[in-house]
Amino acid sequence: MKVGFIGLGIMGRPMAGHILSAGHELTVVKHRSPIPDELVQGGAKVVDTRRAVAEAADVIILMVPDTPDVEETLFGTDGVASGLAAGKVVIDMSSIAPMATKDFARRINELGCDYLDAPVSGGEVGAKAGTLTIMVGGEQSVFDRVKPLLDLMGKNINLVGGNGDGQTTKVANQIIVALTIEAVGEALLFASKAGADPAKVRQALMGGFASSKILEVHGERMIKRTFDPGFRIELHQKDLNLALQGARELKVALPNTATCQELFNTCSANGGGAWDHSALVRALELMANHEIGAK
Repeated sequence: MKVGFIGLGIMGRPMAGHILSAGHELTVVKHRSPIPDELVQGGAKVVDTRRAVAEAADVIILMVPDTPDVEETLFGTDGVASGLAAGKVVIDMSSIAPMATKDFARRINELGCDYLDAPVSGGEVGAKAGTLTIMVGGEQSVFDRVKPLLDLMGKNINLVGGNGDGQTTKVANQIIVALTIEAVGEALLFASKAGADPAKVRQALMGGFASSKILEVHGERMIKRTFDPGFRIELHQKDLNLALQGARELKVALPNTATCQELFNTCSANGGGAWDHSALVRALELMANHEIGAK
């Protein structure tokens, strides 16, 4: 396929690489991150505008940070929409507001093109390994058409409903991830403060009902103090803002989601917006005046 990819950051860079390695014709443009040398050396075509990406590709994939970024990428000056022709497909793999997604899809559909919202979970590790979970909203026929591309980037790929439902699923995912990070942080902090070895406690818990991917990966990060970002706190804050904004609109209480957001806010107030989201534990440590693993 002729594929355009916009957004070559921590996640987008390896995702685009998988597409190129599979033999598809790839067109890229600089968004915020520089264009990686390996993509250029691998044969990716570099153009100057997002419009030119849309003109060159049959499928245009977006992987940008937030709702305003998607709107600007699609509908801004020399945006994707200005270069579309009937029959093309736009796949937004960013994590953005579900209601805005429905509006973007409608506007792209009016141009005679198809739209899928397909946010991902799995972080940098999953992006590099091509094992992302991909939650898709859109038409079955469009999903079937581009599924071979999605298969290059992920393993657990599900069409969950119409446009916007993929983003709703991602918001739900981010609620679960944040609350589980917080739970793992509390548990390991409690164990460490009580004098137990948090690494051995984590290992013991991995064999029980408390086992989870977050205990495995982020629990290890907390113990080893490796907070270089796989997924930045500031991006998880954005996702929880979507959850809390949606909850207000739906008149649903999400009390523990709000608590996690305040803990992320504490990290950001201490210079941690770019820390990995597992560093939420630092807010708990601040309140406890104790660092996991400290003697």
